[in-house]
Amino acid sequence: MSHGHTVLVVAVQAGRHAALESCRTIWNMETSSLPLTIGVVGYGHLGQYLVERIRTDGPAHGLTLAFVWNRNSDKLKGLVPDELILSDLSASAERQCDVIVEVCHPQVVKEFGLHFLSQSHFMVGSPSALSDPDLNQKLRQAARQYNKTLYIPSGALWGGQDIQRLNDSGALRALFIRMSKHPSCFRLTGDLLSGWTEGEGRRVLLKGSVAELCPLAPNNVNTMAAAAVAAGTLGFTGVQGEIVSDTALRDYHVVEVEVTGPDGFSVRTVRRNPARLGAVTGSATYDSFWNSLLACKGHGGRVYLC
Repeated sequence: MSHGHTVLVVAVQAGRHAALESCRTIWNMETSSLPLTIGVVGYGHLGQYLVERIRTDGPAHGLTLAFVWNRNSDKLKGLVPDELILSDLSASAERQCDVIVEVCHPQVVKEFGLHFLSQSHFMVGSPSALSDPDLNQKLRQAARQYNKTLYIPSGALWGGQDIQRLNDSGALRALFIRMSKHPSCFRLTGDLLSGWTEGEGRRVLLKGSVAELCPLAPNNVNTMAAAAVAAGTLGFTGVQGEIVSDTALRDYHVVEVEVTGPDGFSVRTVRRNPARLGAVTGSATYDSFWNSLLACKGHGGRVYLC
């Protein structure tokens, strides 16, 4: 083949490649603007917020509610239309959801996560479940197999995308997160907080890898779990965390993040999230979850921090 023919073939191939990429871009733009049906698993404070937000503001963003599930379905009566109540999670495929959002408990992720990913994109509101390395691997494999996205909402994590970029560049060396709350805001296993008294001040309850902390405080370490996903090279065993009880924090949850890179590079952030006494989730996290849901347009068969 002559040099001229070689140039012609390359040019044709390049043209085909460009056309294919253009088609993919157009397809992504079109699919990202299509209406999305959402299934909500869990009807606690966060679940109630998302259901009401989808029903009131969802249509303007192309979101409609496909179903709502709660462990006690009686709680949904009179609050959610009967046709939207799902009584059996194993029947979720019948509702043909684009995105299933879990805001319930890590156990639901363990029991139904693979089932959800076989049919829909899946946003994990309890990412502490991913501290189980076997489950973590299986969910990632399912996302690839079914070409569905496993979404991890940033929640109360500030700078998650920056942590992920530093990680992906190979420059992330260490990551530490401290979560401080009023003792009434914790839901811990065992008797770690038994006998606390108002005015006792600050007490370090737990310290160690996020993998160690997740089973002990599954409802309080989702911010740490999201960070462990963003910092994939460190993972749950490499990211370090600390859980602090502080009776002075009557109006806020405080999340401190320390990121370490090469050659002395470091970033430290302090996030004060307004929260009532006894609230597991700070008020700003509700809007964060809503914004995360709006980003769930389909990002292929992978894990995506949103």
